[in-house]
Parts: sequence; structure tokens; C-alpha cells
Amino acid sequence: MAKQNKAFKFRLLPNKEQSALLAKTFGCVRFVYNKMLAERKETYEKFKDDKELLKK
Repeated sequence: MAKQNKAFKFRLLPNKEQSALLAKTFGCVRFVYNKMLAERKETYEKFKDDKELLKK
């Protein structure tokens, strides 16, 4: 039996206050994501020769 994935699309129509809050929230999320990505890349470069330490 084949597995079937379903997807739903939603459209948001925020007011001005909600738009500002969404922009602020996504700005924070982007900052945290980029910070953690940089940390992960730094860790990889530091331990790329030792696969056991890289897993931690």
C-alpha cells in the first residue's frame, strides 16, 4: 500500500498590528536560526576529522 501525503494551504490576512508582530517574530526566528547554523558550521570545522566528537 502506497503512502499518501496530504498538504493544506492557508492564506493569512493579518491586520497592521498582526503584520508588525509577525514581522518581529520572523525576524527573531531568522536571527536564532542563523546563529545556530553558524555555531553548527563552526563545530563541524573544528571536529570534522573526529566523527565521534562531531555527533555530540
